[in-house]
Amino acid sequence: MEPIGDLLDSLGICHHPEPGELIAGAVVLLKVIDEDGDVSVRQVTSDGLNWLERMAMLRVAELTERPEFEADE
Repeated sequence: MEPIGDLLDSLGICHHPEPGELIAGAVVLLKVIDEDGDVSVRQVTSDGLNWLERMAMLRVAELTERPEFEADE
């Protein structure tokens, strides 16, 4: 097992908390390519998050990553 921070650092993922912010939990989605070239998605979460918090964080991520709907003119 490898600390996830090292993996995220190697991918260049950074976050700069604002003064006074406390990071209280995380849900991380990983795109994994195995030795055969098969691709899968895995999820890891920090200790202390309950299922409702995990689902809420995943839902917020889904909504903020979705492109804006553009109506045809």
